[in-house]
Amino acid sequence: MKWMELHIDTTHAGLETVETMLSALGIDGVVIDDEEEFQDFLENNHQYWDYVDEDLERRMQGRSRVTFYLESGDEGFSTLAQVRLALEDLKARHTDCGSLLLTMDTMEESDWENNWKQYYKPMEIGQRLLVVPQWEQDDPAVRKALETRVSLILEPGLTFGTGSHATTRLCLEALERIVQPGCTVADLGCGSGILSIAALKLGAKRAVAVDIDDKCLDVAYENAAMNGIGKDTYTVLAGDILSDRAVQQAMGTGFDLVVANIVADVIIALSGAVDGLMAPGGRFLCSGIIDDRAEEVAAALEGAGLHILERHEDQGWFCFLCCRKSELN
Repeated sequence: MKWMELHIDTTHAGLETVETMLSALGIDGVVIDDEEEFQDFLENNHQYWDYVDEDLERRMQGRSRVTFYLESGDEGFSTLAQVRLALEDLKARHTDCGSLLLTMDTMEESDWENNWKQYYKPMEIGQRLLVVPQWEQDDPAVRKALETRVSLILEPGLTFGTGSHATTRLCLEALERIVQPGCTVADLGCGSGILSIAALKLGAKRAVAVDIDDKCLDVAYENAAMNGIGKDTYTVLAGDILSDRAVQQAMGTGFDLVVANIVADVIIALSGAVDGLMAPGGRFLCSGIIDDRAEEVAAALEGAGLHILERHEDQGWFCFLCCRKSELN
């Protein structure tokens, strides 16, 4: 019997959340690596050793990881697909769980590619978009659909933003309605780059994307390249747009559309900075807002001088389209 050994990198605070998520999917046999518990053990058990293995201490540094095992077969790959989608949901709901990076140790990359990809199929979103996994783009049915739809080609990889989650779908549907030819777009918390790339495919002339996770740099640029988008129209930055002055300067201002598909707490924090990013007549599109935080986020946006023009909801998640109150007719 062949098994897949899988790891989810998180934080000390996120360990219980990740365990609960896996348990809900029927995965209860997990192994926990946690630096805080390791350091606590070291501090309280000096009497049992004369020295600590430096290599072990180095391996544990900064690590909070959940390891679990799935049988390598159809059932295991189906469960793995569910885990990936649940991680997207977890990323949207929680800010204290770290990267939630999913990795695999005991399986050849070729085997992985030949199995998990079957669970990601082309998705029609809204009236115009078709999200196409990279390996499906030559399918005759996809080519037929693209006679009437705009393709958005993605390699899901292990980052967030595949179009599967309600928050991403809400944003993509909104982009179809509001992107104007020649507009400029800022994508805050870009992940895979799906929103800014979609905006460019829908007619935007330039987009700048930013994410605090530097892994998103390569992923977003690779996804852009698959869609025929180059660095002459698309820029991806790594850093915190709220506190990193270098990132702020590189980002620039005067965007016709600012999008943020993150989480409620970050949108609240961003609400005061959005005005400085938007051009006159600009719009702010935000999503990733769970239903029990929607009114709190709405109040923060209104308090920051923004007016909510549209509210949309899907599966308990909200998306707001805003303008400046001062620009209301």
